[in-house]
Amino acid sequence: MRLRFIFILVSLVPFLGTRAQTPITVLNDSLKIGNSNLPAISVTIPEADYDKVLKAWIKELQSGTKSKVVTDNGEMSIFGARIKAVSPDPVNVYSILKKFDLMLQLVVSFELKKDLYIESTGGAAEYAKATNYLKEFSKTQYIAVAKQEADLEQKKLRDLEKELASLQKEKSKKLQKSIQSANSSILREQENITVQKNELSLVTSTLDAQNQELLAMQEDNPLRKEKAQSVKDLEKRQKKAVNSIESSEKKIKRAKSSIERAEAEIPRNERMQDKVKEQIRLQEAVYRQYDEKLKKIRSY
Repeated sequence: MRLRFIFILVSLVPFLGTRAQTPITVLNDSLKIGNSNLPAISVTIPEADYDKVLKAWIKELQSGTKSKVVTDNGEMSIFGARIKAVSPDPVNVYSILKKFDLMLQLVVSFELKKDLYIESTGGAAEYAKATNYLKEFSKTQYIAVAKQEADLEQKKLRDLEKELASLQKEKSKKLQKSIQSANSSILREQENITVQKNELSLVTSTLDAQNQELLAMQEDNPLRKEKAQSVKDLEKRQKKAVNSIESSEKKIKRAKSSIERAEAEIPRNERMQDKVKEQIRLQEAVYRQYDEKLKKIRSY
């Protein structure tokens, strides 16, 4: 197979952490179909998936025509393809897609009419249209690869940003509010304990006096029953105050434990935030590299 270099669209630019964009090259070439060796043009398609490009190429050839691509041992042919970017008239197209380690190569022969092919020694305008058409096809496929890579890195960045927002929300809305709520609960229960202790002191002294009066009453005293009921009511009030104090003390204990847990969790949360912020910084750099790669390919 005879090759003559035509042009390289872009230069290699190294990217740290990413595979640098590769030049798309268009070459004079030849294509063996059966026993015939046809004038052809080849174009490289860097980093692309073979099956995806093959599907896209067949779809491209069959667009706008009822003709179908026929494939025989990897050699593709279609008669009457309508490719306005190459010719206003239907053309026959013979092609083969080759797979290499880091790129694909599409070799294409355009037959304008019987035994009249587009080639560098023929019409310059037609040749320029054909090379540009293949370059644009390759560029479209390469952009799809680079965009998929950039989108993946952007998603990683967005996920990290969401993780940071979640940690910040946990600190501000969960941990700090938990401490505030627990402190409010402690104040509220301390106030209740003060109130209930005053109540208990009053009830206890009153109960002692009422008990003394009850003991001093004769069994047949008509006021004894009323006094006994008064003592029972005071005992209920006394028990209620004691229970309320005990309940408040338990709530204060739980609130203090909640504060201790939250205060211990905040430093861990802050360390996690610092870690994620660093990951975001690094991922931003990675995404920028892939985004710049995509921009450079689009500028081809």
